[in-house]
Amino acid sequence: MKKLIPSALIVLASVAIVPAALAQDADAGKNSFNKCLACHAIGEDAKNKVGPELNGLDGRKSGTVPDYNYSEANKNSGITWNEANFKEYIKDPKAKVPGTKMFFAGIKNEKEVNDLWAYISKFDKDGKSK
Repeated sequence: MKKLIPSALIVLASVAIVPAALAQDADAGKNSFNKCLACHAIGEDAKNKVGPELNGLDGRKSGTVPDYNYSEANKNSGITWNEANFKEYIKDPKAKVPGTKMFFAGIKNEKEVNDLWAYISKFDKDGKSK
């Protein structure tokens, strides 16, 4: 019994720490979005640039922003953007969608990816914060 108590405490401590490590910070994600600003816009006044505007990304089908000239690879990718697809894509866009026009090496840091998703996913299709 004495051996079980320390083991149980370790398990409980681990369970408490893991969610904190995976927490998403939209404010930090806004800073990370600076890497995207050269090509993408988000928010109420967002317009397409070199890349499409990113309003309402969560739940949007790839290749569907009006007035943006997507690559065939992106239009035909079959992706509906959600947290999992975005996180996989942003780590290595060309691996997720071979033939994409997106010229970006990707973001490998897990926390930064989580924070970036927290920021991007808070905007609805009209660029308003949810």
